[in-house]
Amino acid sequence: MKRRVQAGFTLIELMIVVAIIGILAAVALPAYQQYTKKAKMAEVILAASACRTTITETIQSASSNALTVAANLWGCEVSAGSGSKYVNKVETTTAGKITVTAQGFGDTDIDTKVITLVPLIGTAVATINDGQRSVTAWRCGDTATDGTSLTIVKYLPGSCKG
Repeated sequence: MKRRVQAGFTLIELMIVVAIIGILAAVALPAYQQYTKKAKMAEVILAASACRTTITETIQSASSNALTVAANLWGCEVSAGSGSKYVNKVETTTAGKITVTAQGFGDTDIDTKVITLVPLIGTAVATINDGQRSVTAWRCGDTATDGTSLTIVKYLPGSCKG
């Protein structure tokens, strides 16, 4: 008697494989989409880092305790429409608050939303009378007091959550 050699997979085996792939895709795709948005948001925060350095150095090396830099004249701003793929504009205030407007995400929860970075001296927000003092930290993404309009904090990098 001759034995018949199996020539391939059965229909049931193929259906099990397809079902497993479908389950993995249903779990992995949303996680991957969140990961990519978070990586793009890191570029938005990075756009503010040049301003962060400029503002920190200017405050610390001011010739008097009164800052004389006007809003949007710190030298690190980006005008509307001339930013990168994910950054529309970067603006600053007289006291050094940085406002970055996001764009190009294809998500209405993120596009046109604003992320703020505020210099802190100790635990207080820096003011125009804090020249010659050291900026000790930066508060990032605070929706309650700083004006950040991006309310879904899961998209912010770990270094920028409140």
